[in-house]
Amino acid sequence: MAVLVRLDEVLQARRMTLTELAQAVDITLANLSILKTGKARAIRFTTLDAICRVLECQPGDILVHSPADMDESDD
Repeated sequence: MAVLVRLDEVLQARRMTLTELAQAVDITLANLSILKTGKARAIRFTTLDAICRVLECQPGDILVHSPADMDESDD
């Protein structure tokens, strides 16, 4: 199982840079980059809420579940 982060696609659709989003959400660029690259292991609901408010989107626009990427060890 994998949760994919589609932040790049949403940012591109909104014509916004990661730096602009970081400033608008008041989160460090480094932490936002970790989220964007899918390396984050958790995200606070308050952070997700702030990102969705700024980007005018739903959490499902940013986070997508992909059951096709299941590890064999998950069996």
